[in-house]
Amino acid sequence: MNKIFPSAADALKGVVADGQLMAVGGFGLCGIPEALIDALRDSGVKDLTVISNNAGVDGFGLGKLLETRQIKKMISSYVGENKEFERQYLAGELELEFTPQGTLAEKLRAGGAGIPAFFTKTGVGTIVAEGKELREFDGETYVMERSLVPDVALVKADVADKSGNLRFNLTARNFNPAAATAGKICIVEVERIVEVGEIAPDDVHLPGIYVHRIVLNANPEKRIEKRTVSAAAPVDVVAAKVEAQAVIAQAAASSEVPVPTVPANKKEGA
Repeated sequence: MNKIFPSAADALKGVVADGQLMAVGGFGLCGIPEALIDALRDSGVKDLTVISNNAGVDGFGLGKLLETRQIKKMISSYVGENKEFERQYLAGELELEFTPQGTLAEKLRAGGAGIPAFFTKTGVGTIVAEGKELREFDGETYVMERSLVPDVALVKADVADKSGNLRFNLTARNFNPAAATAGKICIVEVERIVEVGEIAPDDVHLPGIYVHRIVLNANPEKRIEKRTVSAAAPVDVVAAKVEAQAVIAQAAASSEVPVPTVPANKKEGA
């Protein structure tokens, strides 16, 4: 079975549709499927409910789909870097299901494992638990959370072999494996495609059984979400020289006079 598609648009063709529940991997702008998001925007599908830790930033990542109003609801943990997200939500133009980050990860993991629901202490006593079943275990109250099984998962990996085995790059792994296992159909964007067997078995982070379609994006933009640059403090050369001389002098003084040692078999004064 050939899983490799010539473009992101081709990979989405016949799969995405209006009104779908969709999971998108990534954390901020780290490990997001850039080409697939662009192709999703260009497809024109709308009324999407998107599961993602956050929604990118203004003008990039999922922020592009917010600008085109293709997302009607977000299931997210963090929205602090996207002004358009904030504006739409406060204006009542975008539905939002705020979900604690660990709970969101577990909702996807459980969905991929065939577990329909689970209990957690996170959110008990807050609006997160409103309208949900509460149950007591060992004297503690827990809230029941339903798992998530999206119609489509769009994920990003570093390397795929032709059967779909994936290897992620460091922290770009984040939500991608959980989204991939939860999705009924998983489409993955990768930077390299290799032959089957070129990824060592111990280096396979996600088995190919979860992956349905693969598209190559060899040169993603990988934009930095937030960059902070500060000028280096000026160096006082004279002060640095004085400090260095003081350290050298102290070291010399401490080793100037060797401490005599007395052999263990020789008595004092002998």
